[in-house]
Amino acid sequence: MSKNSFRKPIKPLGKTKKSWLNPFAFIEQKLDISGLLGEQVPVKLVPPFLYAAFLAMLYIWSNHQAENTIRKIERTQQEVEDLRADVTTLEAEYMFSSKQSEVAKKIQPLGLVEIEEPPQRIVLEK
Repeated sequence: MSKNSFRKPIKPLGKTKKSWLNPFAFIEQKLDISGLLGEQVPVKLVPPFLYAAFLAMLYIWSNHQAENTIRKIERTQQEVEDLRADVTTLEAEYMFSSKQSEVAKKIQPLGLVEIEEPPQRIVLEK
């Protein structure tokens, strides 16, 4: 019988020449944590790390959404204040222009005059 063997020989797990084109190799070189963890990452640490990373991302997203909401609220409050000021101004102008003396001034160019005596009541007998 023949002996079982791999088709390609297995490379030893040592320091090998790293490519500068690979960004992960560059990050691995700069953040060398093999001194802390050894040559391999313990599998039991991966789920808690991923959970903590997920919670951190959730916290960042939540803060971002809260800040956006606060900005929208402030923008809307400013718009409401501007509209309230506009309404107050328009109401004051309307009240001023609807005074009897102002209406009389406006209708004089049309040739209409204001009645000086009160209207008479007409009574019909049956």
